[in-house]
Amino acid sequence: MTNLDRIDSRITLNNGLLIPVLGLGVYKSGSKTYDAVRSALDIGYRRIDTASLYENEEAVGRAIIDSGLKRKDVFITTKIWNTDIRSGKILEACERSLELLNTDYIDLYLMHWPVPDKYVAAYCEMEKLLDKKLIKALGVSNFLIPQLDNLLPKCNIVPALNQIETHPYLTNVSLIDYCIKHNITPEAWAPICRGTIISDPVILSIADKYSRTPTQIVLRWHLQRQTTVIPKSVNQKRIAENSKIFDFTLDDADMDLIYDLNSNHRTGPDPANFDF
Repeated sequence: MTNLDRIDSRITLNNGLLIPVLGLGVYKSGSKTYDAVRSALDIGYRRIDTASLYENEEAVGRAIIDSGLKRKDVFITTKIWNTDIRSGKILEACERSLELLNTDYIDLYLMHWPVPDKYVAAYCEMEKLLDKKLIKALGVSNFLIPQLDNLLPKCNIVPALNQIETHPYLTNVSLIDYCIKHNITPEAWAPICRGTIISDPVILSIADKYSRTPTQIVLRWHLQRQTTVIPKSVNQKRIAENSKIFDFTLDDADMDLIYDLNSNHRTGPDPANFDF
């Protein structure tokens, strides 16, 4: 990644679309979603990540409209849930999200999980949403290397992005390297390991060295490893803190120290074995 010097810094996806490297995640934001999104946009965020599962697309859309920003200046990601993948209701799911978000298009539409025996066919149906101009980019979430290996030869459009759980306790180096090799942007959900990483002695020591918070150190580490991030918060102070990661650089030794924390620890389900 280059030009990581502004809160609205963007990189180019494999279809030419520009995507902000930092976004606000709204998983389990509930009734606080609207205020969190308004705060993030006021601070300078230009990307919001939601999903059908989160049941807050309406609040996200309303907050974006009320912000007064032009639609083209805010990048929206949402995701199709497993029940719609299993039932094959791809178009209906997308249209429902568009209605809730109160927008004519979705910037990035992701398959939320690689539902066994369904994800290839569902992805190929999702490709048609691009032809209908309902979405601008198509991607996946929680895909591992075997699932990508199965998908890529059978689809017409290489996923623009793969949103995965990754953090210093689950560095996922092989998967991220695979994505980069295939021109798929890797993106981190749970980038600070649901908060547990910020008390790690190694992270605390590095934070002290740079006079930064532990969260800022970890988010910067993600960016420097070519991974976009969508930290979730409903607290205005923390939303602002999470954005202040563009005016310093971790040196290689500190990057390696953080990599060395890997223990292959997941906070969420294993994409190779889930039943929801």
